Amino acid sequence: MFFKHRRQEEKEAKYRFCEGLEDLKREMSEAQKLVWEGSIPLQIHLHQSQVTTLPPPPPALVLAPRIGYLPLLISLIKPYFSSTLPPGVDTIWFEYKGLPLKWYIPTGVLFDLLCTEPERPWNLTVHFRGYPSNLLLPCEGEDSVKWSFINSLKEAAYVMNGNSKNIMNMSQPDQVELWHSVFSGNLESYHRVSSKLKLGTFENEYTDSINSAISQRSTEETHGAGQMKTGRIPVRLYAWTVGEDFDDLEDAPQIDNWDKVSYINRPVEIHKEDGKHFSLNDAVKSILPEFFPASTFVNEGDASINQNTGEEGDDTCDPVSSFHPLDKAEIKLVRIQGIEPKLEIPFSWVVSNLMNPEYFLHMCVCLKVSEANAMQ
Repeated sequence: MFFKHRRQEEKEAKYRFCEGLEDLKREMSEAQKLVWEGSIPLQIHLHQSQVTTLPPPPPALVLAPRIGYLPLLISLIKPYFSSTLPPGVDTIWFEYKGLPLKWYIPTGVLFDLLCTEPERPWNLTVHFRGYPSNLLLPCEGEDSVKWSFINSLKEAAYVMNGNSKNIMNMSQPDQVELWHSVFSGNLESYHRVSSKLKLGTFENEYTDSINSAISQRSTEETHGAGQMKTGRIPVRLYAWTVGEDFDDLEDAPQIDNWDKVSYINRPVEIHKEDGKHFSLNDAVKSILPEFFPASTFVNEGDASINQNTGEEGDDTCDPVSSFHPLDKAEIKLVRIQGIEPKLEIPFSWVVSNLMNPEYFLHMCVCLKVSEANAMQ
């Protein structure tokens, strides 16, 4: 009788866990859908030096996908301003408050980085002449963006799998469908093609814990030795430092020069032990060992820091709780896909839900440092 009741209890527990797993999968699916549907309202002004008619044209209003890229908006913007442009060859580029915008950085990342206090609509200026080739990499329109995306995908595959063969061996139709899914924001089409790439993904710790619980026959079996799981995550981190503290985002210093941003292209190796999760706080500190020497998760062999972003290679943060006496900086802001997650959140959840289509996680991080510890 006892064993019969025990089997029934295990069956009911398994059913509850399965229901929980399905709920979490739906939650993850919904989060990914929100990321893909995320957009930024833009108000785009034509630079006054290129206005040849009176009155000047009003600004164009465009809804730009967060996961998209500014040059992909040209087909919408060009017809709007074409009647007022001076003669010449188009060399289109965008600026924000005098700062030329890097076209290969996703639009949402640019917004998160440059608008500490979100500005809606985001006022940008478009130029059709005078491309600043000394500041921006050449861009030939959609083709340049497409190949930049594919190269990033190859880099991500190498980080995750140790090679990029699956990307290199993509059929031409799959490559076209993959790019078109990103261009048009079609998540279903993207999943259909990207699943063929067989890129290693790190399972969310919540679903992992449920799966683990389902397979356990009794609680006594969980007392074995702890096992560690690892996963290498491609991360692009955009870090800037401030010397003075601020409480409100509107008081945060604005980025008016790309030299103020450190572009850090460094894989994060997830360390996970039974009973402990690898948090967003752990991930940020592992990427920035120069400021957080007390971090136990640093993998120095993966370091790759470019001081200038010209080289390619609603919960709030709680930085006080993560501060260590040996740290040389305080994390003031972490922004990913327009949100500011708490630093205690499992990093695997962030990766599973907030990763960009090219399999990179883009993080904007503001650090408060003393003048002596500022990035050189």
